[in-house]
Amino acid sequence: MAKMTKEEVIEVAHLARLAITDEEAVHFADQLEAITNAMELLNELDTENVEPTTHVLEMVNVLREDKSVPGLDRELVLKNVKEHEAGQVKVPTILE
Repeated sequence: MAKMTKEEVIEVAHLARLAITDEEAVHFADQLEAITNAMELLNELDTENVEPTTHVLEMVNVLREDKSVPGLDRELVLKNVKEHEAGQVKVPTILE
């Protein structure tokens, strides 16, 4: 099984732009070693006749038909706005 070193953890942290202490590097090295050891155990499984899947449950997208429908009546909408001009909703300026 692969042994993760403190230096490897510090290098990975540097590449990920993470600031870690030496104590954290030692702690993370132990954790990463346990994770990689668990993954190596999975490599020992016989998956020759196992079909690859993207999800354990069979999923089907249920989508409605895409069809055009009329929108709201412009005059009705403009009755509910504070200000409007030339058929458009007028809003306060936010950029100068």
